[in-house]
Amino acid sequence: MAKQFKEIEISHQKHFNSLLFPSILSPNPSTLSSLTDSIKSGKPYLTSLLHKSGAILFRGFSVNTASDFNDVVEAFGFDELPYIGGAAPRTNVVGRVFTANESPPDQKIPFHHEMAQVPEFPSKLLFFCEVEPGSGGETPIVLSHIVYEKMKEKYPEFVERLDKYGLIYNRVLPEVDDPSSPIGRGWKSTFLTNDKTLAEERAAKLGMKLEWLEDGGVKTIMGPIPAIKYDKLRNRKIWFNSMVAAYTGWKDMRNDPVKAVTFGDGKPLPGDIIYDCLKILEEESIAIPWQKGDILLIDNWAVLHARKSFTPPRRVLASLCK
Repeated sequence: MAKQFKEIEISHQKHFNSLLFPSILSPNPSTLSSLTDSIKSGKPYLTSLLHKSGAILFRGFSVNTASDFNDVVEAFGFDELPYIGGAAPRTNVVGRVFTANESPPDQKIPFHHEMAQVPEFPSKLLFFCEVEPGSGGETPIVLSHIVYEKMKEKYPEFVERLDKYGLIYNRVLPEVDDPSSPIGRGWKSTFLTNDKTLAEERAAKLGMKLEWLEDGGVKTIMGPIPAIKYDKLRNRKIWFNSMVAAYTGWKDMRNDPVKAVTFGDGKPLPGDIIYDCLKILEEESIAIPWQKGDILLIDNWAVLHARKSFTPPRRVLASLCK
């Protein structure tokens, strides 16, 4: 183990094949500069630990502000991923740091791999708790290969069909961001332009079709896109999709979640299996309450995440990495 970090255990963790999930590191010592220096010098150790566990929670370090968090993000040395094609409303705070999904606190955000509905997605995510939630507001996480194994065991024909055809995602975007919706990101911020022609070009690069609407919004059609992926680094299949999130959570004044996602051949998904998958996700997940200063590093290939509803205040920031 890198001498700069100390692995600890808390009651919320789970054991999977003798591995603790997630890994939790505490400081040794605890200043911000010692943390950033330790990340740089301990990169091989942290890379190995993330590979084994899928997620690392850094707890007890002297990280207090968005600027501090940006220093930590920079210390890891990951390339930044532009947020093009994602559904969540986000605001840039400083440097590579953005707000996490800004949807209302009474709404849950279902389990998903970040940007699984588009071809280019982040390989890693970093979250930072700047303000602890009044209550609730956890970010539950679950190992993707565990979900795949459970679903394959219970619904082999469904998983085979999913593997064969993939999924098509349909979503109606407003012109500008609608913060009242968890999927309320407008097309102008989604494609980082006010120009419809340029938006169409950027959508086409993602393999996405656009249908413009009279109210200034647009319907996006993405896919077919794989729903089961192969994690080459870990040599295993993973449950890499936003199926449950779309079917149970893509709901607002513009969108009907049942129509938001279909098999890649256009046929509807069986609702009973979707909701049973949601149950599996919840049963296998871990939800560690946020503490101020916490940083959660997630391997987006290995882990799905969600958000529980909460009582304000709560401020969790995020950074997406290639």
